[in-house]
Amino acid sequence: MPHLLPSILSADFAHLGEEIARVERGGATMLHVDVMDGHFVPNLTLGPPVVESIRKITKSVLDVHLMITDPDKYAPLFIEAGADQVSVHYEAATHLDRTVRNIQSLGAKAGVVINPATPVSVLEDILDVADYILVMSVNPGFGGQKFIPNALKKIQRLDRARRERGLDFKIEIDGGVNRQNVESIVRAGCDWLVAGSTVFHSEDSTATVRDLQRLADGALAVRV
Repeated sequence: MPHLLPSILSADFAHLGEEIARVERGGATMLHVDVMDGHFVPNLTLGPPVVESIRKITKSVLDVHLMITDPDKYAPLFIEAGADQVSVHYEAATHLDRTVRNIQSLGAKAGVVINPATPVSVLEDILDVADYILVMSVNPGFGGQKFIPNALKKIQRLDRARRERGLDFKIEIDGGVNRQNVESIVRAGCDWLVAGSTVFHSEDSTATVRDLQRLADGALAVRV
């Protein structure tokens, strides 16, 4: 079953608790948390204290996406703050296998992220270690960007590799997910779909989550 993950980067932080409650009423059980350091990407967002605050008000899975230059230093801090799963960029992790295994040793699921210009082939030796792979369908750093279609081919390649090698890692996508492309994304083989501005900038985020989830569920039986 595909899951929609509202990205709180696009939420109104002055009313974050209410924003989270609205998407959970729509059926969301996972929340995506973007962490940016102003170095790996040209933007600054939030730190472990915000995750700790969110953890107190929700039982949803907290999916923390580290867009930072030193994931080894900060991943443990976010796990301690309440992250259920943490993803790190292939482009930022010097010793990726060790980073992934360290996250798992701390009790969290570990994901590996690839940027739009990074090929799936670089993940060959980590697919049997990582719990999930996150495909960026926009260049990381800012919300509200346009979907990059080549991401669909990457999802298809990952899904094919998963089936051929008998692996069970999840495939996640982040960037530009909306009503127009959600079905094609699921049909390509994606399990988790991150949506930020599409959800939180809509008139009714509860209804939007329900609508996107309905489209995703309907597309599940027609994968390519």
